[in-house]
Amino acid sequence: MAPRSKRRGRGLKATVLLTLAVSLMVLAAFFVPVFAHLPSLSSSSSFASSLSRHRPTPGKVGHHKFKISEDKFWKDGQHFQIIGGDLHYFRVLPEYWEDRLLRAKALGLNTIQTYVPWNLHEPKPGKIVFEGIADIESFLKLCKKLDLLVMLRPGPYICAEWDFGGFPAWLLALDPAVKLRSSDPKFIQLVESWWSVLLPKVAPHLYENGGPVIMVQIENEYGSFGEDKSYLSHLVRVAQGHLGNDVILYTTDGGTLETLRKGTIGRNDVFSAVDFPTGEEPWSVFRLQKQFNAPGKSPPLSSEFYTGWLTHWGEKIATTGADVTAAELQKILSRNGSAVLYMAHGGTNFGFYNGANTGQDEFDYKPDLTSYDYDAPISESGDVNSEKYRAIRRVIERYSAASLPSIPHNKEKKGYGQIQLQRKGFLLDSLDQLDSSDAVESENPLSMESAGQMFGFLLYVSDYGAVDDGGILSIPKVHDRGQVFISCRSQERRPLYVGTVERWSTQRLRLPITKCDSSITIYILVENLGRVNYGKYIFDPKGILSPVYLNERALLGWKMVSVPLHNLNESPNINKIIQAGRSGFRKISSGRNTDKNSENVTRVPAFYTGSFFIDEADQVKDSFISFRGWGKGVALINDFNLGRFWPSVGPQCNLYVPAPVLRQGKNVVVILELETPHPKLILESVDYPDFTCGSTRSSVHQL
Repeated sequence: MAPRSKRRGRGLKATVLLTLAVSLMVLAAFFVPVFAHLPSLSSSSSFASSLSRHRPTPGKVGHHKFKISEDKFWKDGQHFQIIGGDLHYFRVLPEYWEDRLLRAKALGLNTIQTYVPWNLHEPKPGKIVFEGIADIESFLKLCKKLDLLVMLRPGPYICAEWDFGGFPAWLLALDPAVKLRSSDPKFIQLVESWWSVLLPKVAPHLYENGGPVIMVQIENEYGSFGEDKSYLSHLVRVAQGHLGNDVILYTTDGGTLETLRKGTIGRNDVFSAVDFPTGEEPWSVFRLQKQFNAPGKSPPLSSEFYTGWLTHWGEKIATTGADVTAAELQKILSRNGSAVLYMAHGGTNFGFYNGANTGQDEFDYKPDLTSYDYDAPISESGDVNSEKYRAIRRVIERYSAASLPSIPHNKEKKGYGQIQLQRKGFLLDSLDQLDSSDAVESENPLSMESAGQMFGFLLYVSDYGAVDDGGILSIPKVHDRGQVFISCRSQERRPLYVGTVERWSTQRLRLPITKCDSSITIYILVENLGRVNYGKYIFDPKGILSPVYLNERALLGWKMVSVPLHNLNESPNINKIIQAGRSGFRKISSGRNTDKNSENVTRVPAFYTGSFFIDEADQVKDSFISFRGWGKGVALINDFNLGRFWPSVGPQCNLYVPAPVLRQGKNVVVILELETPHPKLILESVDYPDFTCGSTRSSVHQL
């Protein structure tokens, strides 16, 4: 995503017509990392030098050549206009990759741009994943099959409204801390290690080797973050060490003098592209772009032409006008400029991978929706019947070198009706089923990452002596949302809900007076709502990050218990929490107060499960689950983590359920409701998206 647009969206430039609604409400697997000794920067430099000396020579295929000269792109000796679009393989199920690419091709696109999220491919140090939704080579082969070129953006930082900007969360557990996006020797060594796995997989797919990859991006919008040119140059050397010197490397930065000055690498072999708000006069930016490229090496390229915008929880859904978007695109294409639509197809932030932004400080925190629809021409579920799709297609058709494929039909959607759920047990009860080795003990609270819990939830447990007046609880710094419960050890009662402390509103809580003959146990369930993916607060550890005070005195002696809900692309086979959520916790709960009408029960996180049946295989279709009437939580269908729901805040009411998640026969739904369940414990399977929940309503952003 373009940082410059984000800044303007927050009102720093009055000339920008694209505005964003601001939210004060929010939303977000586990492992213990082991870290090897990290070499010095000098050894990192020798690594790059070694690559340069021993680089394999890839086999050239025929006359394949993509190059830049005369301020133009050239493909096999012919002038080539890039008409591309972002489509992220990690936001679309692999079963739908070809379908979405065909819809992009029918829009008139000849190029696909995609990021590569490091955290998806290396969720634990040294554990490399290229299967399932992370099978990037299969995605590149599909692009080749469909005659689509690829612009690849391997980071290591990607932004993308993706958790931590694509960085693995375990980087936050390193001690001493690494300095991200810099020449810090420890950070450089980790990037080199990751790229030494990734880039050799990319090399066979370069255009000159018969593949679709024409350009590879270095970093992402670095000029909006720093100006460590030695860091950028080192990334260039490493990339060329693996990919050769013929591949076109490029950078993307906001179209201002400052961002281009700081983010441009200043080498003849690295092309500088730009992004800027849709509606800004493009050719003045392209003239500025030309100042930062070598003579004859500056074809005008907007590598992020915004077709819509992101939405945070609690905001109005962001939309942009179809006609205005198409008209702005024509300004670029009509004069032989190139553009990449951001987004062509947004997709979904499945699991816990959504990102977040901040405002004036780190407490002004805004997590992104589960949906990444982005108001793109191809909708989250792949629909192409929008006026925006048709308007953009009409423009592209005028400048396309070949006739466009016919527009495909929308995939059929199906609502399977009402789903009756049953409460199977309370989350705090289910934790009794975990092994004691899952708990980490410390005098003071540890961050989630230090406790080995990278996504989802971490439970903090401590004890204190009964206080006559109950006491005042204060947690100065929690990332991102902590629900507080207390219980008396000598009483067989379920923990009592006290209140919620939130990152953006760290109010104090008055604890109730509790008559107890023993110590009182305090439970704080902290949710990671998604790490910041852009800006100076990107170093965003989760959990309780300060002492916890009771009547101004720090509580000591803490246990941290992981809540292992599996993330996207992770196996649920040994997830005891989900297994317990399905079967219930009757043995655990039998001796505890289960008054269904009491406030302490309805506000205590609990698992609910239900099922629905699909009789025939040809009735397995895309669907949506409506969470109207529910509070906040996480939903899984057939062990697939659909993501977060938060209809009480909105605007997203329904979660997208792709057909490959479903099956003929019985389909099992498990949800973790953190707050207040639907009074009738029902969900609704419907055939449409809905972004009208909470106190927000849809609005149109004028470009």
